[in-house]
Amino acid sequence: MSESEYVIETAALSKRYGRKWALDGLDLKLPRGRIHAVVGANGAGKSTLFRVLLGFTPPTAGRARILGRDSQCLTPADRGRIGFVNEEHTLPAWVRVEAVVRMQRRLYARWNEGAFAEVIGHYHVLPEQRVGQLSRGERAGLNLALALAQSPDLLVLDEPTLGLDVVAKRAFLESLMYSSAAARCTVIYCSHQMEEIERVADNLVILERGRLAHMSAPEDFCARVSHWIADVPFKGPQPASVPGLLQLQRLDGLHHYLVLDQDERFGDFLRGCGARSVQCMPVSLDRAVNGFLAKNHAAPAAA
Repeated sequence: MSESEYVIETAALSKRYGRKWALDGLDLKLPRGRIHAVVGANGAGKSTLFRVLLGFTPPTAGRARILGRDSQCLTPADRGRIGFVNEEHTLPAWVRVEAVVRMQRRLYARWNEGAFAEVIGHYHVLPEQRVGQLSRGERAGLNLALALAQSPDLLVLDEPTLGLDVVAKRAFLESLMYSSAAARCTVIYCSHQMEEIERVADNLVILERGRLAHMSAPEDFCARVSHWIADVPFKGPQPASVPGLLQLQRLDGLHHYLVLDQDERFGDFLRGCGARSVQCMPVSLDRAVNGFLAKNHAAPAAA
């Protein structure tokens, strides 16, 4: 397999289901050696992107490469370099943990016993237990341990903590963050939980209606969004006239403006509209991303 500085490359990638485009000319390049968080509203194309990248479904148009290989031509050896964990954590309920490990050990030539032990050590999982006896959080940990023990070059995590309680989420994230195997591979992490993204990701990818809407470090995206609170007489300026407006709320007689790419001159704009007591407040990643998506997201597309 030819190597590339990018773990994922797509060019004009499109996928249509009936009349709806789940991916619409997506151009994306993700460098190796990072944790990339992929976020977007429901229907933004995240799941479809993963299905195309992993060769589960063909694109309608365009191309996708994963680890330097055409995603539609992956060999068993190629797939052995890709670990995958999704929210379902499906393993046969009747099988014992030790049997699953034996099977995986035979399947993957680069199996790393130490990597498996390092991750599974965060959970109270015994070899003789059946999968059906494990909690949802323990099944998530088992699947992560199995994926990292493959010694993958790329680890794809698709909503891995969905449905987990707070304790189980913390255990999953810590076992990922402190895994030496995870530190050696590139990770693509899809989640709606912004607090998870803030903890683990160093690159934020926002998809919108099948296209790339934004890509940067999470903190750089947060820096683009600001929250202004002002005492504005009457109704204030018309929303269409407010520069960079993402969201406007009126609470307790004050106007709250969430805006994109504005500096201190936005405060001058509000004062010019008659506003009093203007304040600029910090914005969390959760609010920044959700405000951005709420502004730009229209009718849902295909998932």
